[in-house]
Amino acid sequence: MTGDNPPDAPGELTRFIETRYHEKHRAQLPGIAALSDKVEAVHAGHEGVPAGLADVLRKMIGDLEVHMKKEELILFPAIRQEAKGLDAPITVMRADHDDHAGEIARIRQLTGDLTLPGDACRSWTRLYAELGDFLNDLENHIRLENDVLFPQFETGAAGHG
Repeated sequence: MTGDNPPDAPGELTRFIETRYHEKHRAQLPGIAALSDKVEAVHAGHEGVPAGLADVLRKMIGDLEVHMKKEELILFPAIRQEAKGLDAPITVMRADHDDHAGEIARIRQLTGDLTLPGDACRSWTRLYAELGDFLNDLENHIRLENDVLFPQFETGAAGHG
């Protein structure tokens, strides 16, 4: 969604991230994983089937939930209170983001960068469309935190100094 205009104020930005990205990821991912299960089962043995995709997505559901809870319960409330000394939790969040980037790369590899076979059914087509939307949202979410939000609260070389 290109119409999103995140607010500048850090506290408002954390709320924007929670409603625009966290809620949407939680709503999207279980259905995408279930659809992947269906496509993998129905098309088992097909040359282009994304075998193992549902497993990656289920792992991602857990990984993202833990990550988002850490933000919602620890980091974001600290940001809203304009706390200092947030380098350590931000470092953890950045490491999680690196892990998510690895999962995104694995999804792209399993799906041939979301390339459908010529004979793809409607479920497979829908799976890749929804997966593309999810990956785009997740990449934008990570970029917004890494490049806009976090630098405002880092005191190390990447921060205010």
